Parts: sequence; structure tokens; C-alpha cells
Amino acid sequence: MSVLLTEDVGAVRVLTLNRPEARNALNGELISALYKALLDADGDAGVHAIVLTGADPAFCAGVDLKQAASEGAAYFRRFEEENCIGQAALVRTPIIGAVNGAAFTGGLELALGCDFLVASDRAVFADTHVRVGVLPGGGLTARLPQLVGPAQARRMSMTGEVVDAARAERLGLVTEVVPHNGLRDRALELAAAIAGVPVPAMAGLKRIYTESAGSLLGPALEIETRIAGAHDSDLGGLEERRVAVLNRNRAQFNGEKG
Repeated sequence: MSVLLTEDVGAVRVLTLNRPEARNALNGELISALYKALLDADGDAGVHAIVLTGADPAFCAGVDLKQAASEGAAYFRRFEEENCIGQAALVRTPIIGAVNGAAFTGGLELALGCDFLVASDRAVFADTHVRVGVLPGGGLTARLPQLVGPAQARRMSMTGEVVDAARAERLGLVTEVVPHNGLRDRALELAAAIAGVPVPAMAGLKRIYTESAGSLLGPALEIETRIAGAHDSDLGGLEERRVAVLNRNRAQFNGEKG
């Protein structure tokens, strides 16, 4: 079975992360498949909007702790060549995140790359980067404060606390919460409304939003990259340390991989 399901509903392309047994954690196969699927959707003139979601019970648990612990540096190098998390934020096509369950750490970063989020009432969100011994590198510290404010973003990242769907809506992390069984239909309804707008106008609108946000995001993203890189270089044997931490915490985060 494919780790990524692709379906076209009219001019809307639905991409479903499909590793439910691993809560859609990003293993090597899924990293590659999602990266290519985002590029393909962006290059297809018949696709006017994208819906990104996960196979129940989760949206995306982020790093595949088991594979990361097994492969070490080789696992993380995949993101240098096929950065599926970063690519979600780079697509020119409007992209809606339909968050059906847990969106943790790398999964939260993936969600934050979408233009906006609609959540199931079962959705939960958390940033557990520091709890597994790493710093954010997928734009979280730049994008999360724009949605929830600096203090709430720091609270999420520093405590690793889980934010439920209702609170996520109050904070501005998601735009709407719907009953779980209605999530797909609501996301498709919104995507169809987007897809019904003349393509040049929608492309221009997204470009305005993207470039306007970029004037603020650009420096913040550079700071995240610089400090995370310095953190990595200051720690001798980083990959060995990272793998040790991942191994130590794998049981703790079983079902809530970060």
C-alpha cells in the first residue's frame, strides 16, 4: 500500500499521508513521496487547490523515531535533498491543511506550511523538539508566533504541552473546528471555493500574501537556521547524541512521535 494517497476531486488534489500504523511519521519513503507529490501538484495546471491530510488516527507525528534511531545522520540528510516540510510552504498552489488528529513537532511544522488549517475535533497539536534533544529547523519558530503570538508560541515550544482543537481555534492556530467525520467534506468545500476563483487572480493573491509574510518570515527563518546550525556544530557527536536521545524517548513518545 502506498504511503501517500493522491486523489483528484475536480480541480482539488487531496494528498493523504498513509502510514496510520506509525501515526503518519515521516519515514524515508513518505518524505520522498510527499516532496514529489507537492511538486507534481504545483506543476499540474489542472490542480487549483491542494488539501493535505492524514490517515486516521493522526495527521503527522513528525520524525520517524524508529528509523531515525536506526539510521542516524542518513535519516536527517533526506530533508536536505527532499524537504517535504519546507516544500509545503513553497507551493504556489493554495494548500489547506485538514488536521484530523495529532500534529506533533515535524508534523506541526508541516501543517504550519499550509495557507490555513481546518481541524477535526480530535486534532491535537504539540511541539516536542527540545524534549527529544533537537531545535526546530522547519520554520516553526518563524511561523508559529505569527498565528498564536510570541508568548503562546514560546509556551508550546518550551513546555511541549498538547493543545487540543478547541484551544487551537481560540489561539488562531486553526481557522475552524468541525466534527471529525465532516472534516474531509468541509476541507473540500473550502478548497472548491478557492479552486473556483480564476487562476491568475488566486495566484496573484497568494503571491501577495506569501511575499508580504516573507518580509517578516525571511529574517526569522534565517535566525532559526543559523542558531539551530550553531547548536548542532557546538555539540560534539551530535548525531550520536540525537540518536541516543531518540532511543531513550521512543517509548515515552510511542503514538506521539516528534
